[in-house]
Amino acid sequence: MRLRRVQISILAALMVLLTTVLRVEAAPGVYLSSGEFLGSIFQDTMGEASSLIVNTEKRTEIEQILGHRFPRLRLRYWQQENTTAWILDEVGKTEPITIGVAIEAGKVKSVRILEFRESRGWEIRFPFFTDQFQDTALGSRLALDKPIDGITGATLSVIAVDKIVRVALLLDGHLRSAREADFFASN
Repeated sequence: MRLRRVQISILAALMVLLTTVLRVEAAPGVYLSSGEFLGSIFQDTMGEASSLIVNTEKRTEIEQILGHRFPRLRLRYWQQENTTAWILDEVGKTEPITIGVAIEAGKVKSVRILEFRESRGWEIRFPFFTDQFQDTALGSRLALDKPIDGITGATLSVIAVDKIVRVALLLDGHLRSAREADFFASN
């Protein structure tokens, strides 16, 4: 009986230690710098930095996706040939999540969580979640063209990533439309 209590005490201590170690690993923090993200998208270069002015039409569509006011007047993005990269923030539960999204030819090339500041929902940073977005496009009514599986306990973080991916696809679409209009106007 005494041996059993010792075994239970040791097991409990190990569980506390394991929980502490996992909590430290899963703590909010910077998982990837902006430069590392951009280097992974543009083959170790930064791509060409530009900014997009957020006019009334774009603002209305962005606010429709986000479900809240969008106060920014311009957004920075990076481009190389027909690939654009966007680094955007969206609040999960109470804190912003910094998300990198790369779009190639109107479809998602990559989604990466750069910085996570919440105490819960950090599982969204793993490839089992972010890889679901690859090759998605913006379908009708500003929705993604394929379903994305959520993560139990990370619902608000999942929603934040979904919104940012949709915003990046929307903005990339505006850039592609403007390039096509310029092309046809010059020919």
